[in-house]
Amino acid sequence: MPHLNTARFALPSLLALLTLLSACEKQSSVAPDQAQVQQVLEVGVVTLAAEPFELTTDLPGRTAPFRIAEVRPQVNGLIEKRLFNEGSEVKAGEQLYQIDDSVYQSALNSAKASHLSSTSLSDRYEQLIEDQAVSRQAYDEARATSLQTQAALERAQIDLRYTQVRAPIDGRIGRSAVSEGALVTNGQEAAMATIQQLDPIYVDVTQPARDLLALRRDLEEGRLQKVGDNAAQVTLQLEDGSAYPHQGTLEFSEVSVDAGTGSVTLRAIFPNPDNMLLPGMFVHAQLVAGTRSEAILAPQQGITRTPRGQATALVVNADDIVELREVRTERTVGNRWLISDGLNDGDRLITEGLQFVQPGVKVKAVPAGNVAEPVSTARQEG
Repeated sequence: MPHLNTARFALPSLLALLTLLSACEKQSSVAPDQAQVQQVLEVGVVTLAAEPFELTTDLPGRTAPFRIAEVRPQVNGLIEKRLFNEGSEVKAGEQLYQIDDSVYQSALNSAKASHLSSTSLSDRYEQLIEDQAVSRQAYDEARATSLQTQAALERAQIDLRYTQVRAPIDGRIGRSAVSEGALVTNGQEAAMATIQQLDPIYVDVTQPARDLLALRRDLEEGRLQKVGDNAAQVTLQLEDGSAYPHQGTLEFSEVSVDAGTGSVTLRAIFPNPDNMLLPGMFVHAQLVAGTRSEAILAPQQGITRTPRGQATALVVNADDIVELREVRTERTVGNRWLISDGLNDGDRLITEGLQFVQPGVKVKAVPAGNVAEPVSTARQEG
């Protein structure tokens, strides 16, 4: 009897153990499928689209007057009057100073008298020579003396006119370096005043020669298209960050490279009707270089760099598999990178969840939520 009781209680335990083992087998057979489902991660992507991009270059520069003239005396004498207000606008031919002209007026009167006397003698000899009353030599000498006195008279008139110091160009005149009573001399080194024409005005900027070479290469190989009439368009940003309201045009570039800096000088000309720009001001010029018809602009969140500095990106291919791409970035465009190689139109760039995925794994792509709206690419600074 004891053996029968033991067998009767052992049978249910054995059946329970078998049921437990069967359940474990079923659970182990289902676990791989569930783990596979759990390994499909969700990543945020941005679908790239090629778009026109206007390529500009941001360069520092300084303003320079369109024309500049230093006012100097052309005769000797004392300054009697100053006839302009410092810092005012003057016109070409406007009188600026009056030099004491008493000596030059006296010299003019003497020259007039000498010329009158020699001309009368020459005219009288001209009548007498026809009657052979004077020699030909005497007449020639009288005629030569008359011409000499005429030249002396013209010189005296010029000297008297130069006592009125006039503005050679239109523009704004600066401070006067001389005052009434000062002695000035013809050919002196120091200028009496300086006039600068400020409308229009020049902006001189420097650009590395390698950048010019790169632009030319892009144009020749078709990666960059000329803007047409806007190819020489220039805009300005003032030192306080505000935009200058008038657009300028590119005038020329130096024909040689500066050996010390490796750069060339670019000169642009701007209208300056309100004299907002003054000579020597520091500005930023944006030069329109050309338009790239199918540019790839990628969000900065999707571009990372290796320890060697190589820019890389992770994209989701048509099979929802993550691919690693090496890319080449040219410049920042607002919150995006301008990509020249490595990414194409239609690529799904991963910007969210990069730290959880690796190349070769399968993922579920959803629209990214960590990318702000891109800034306009109508004009972008380099």
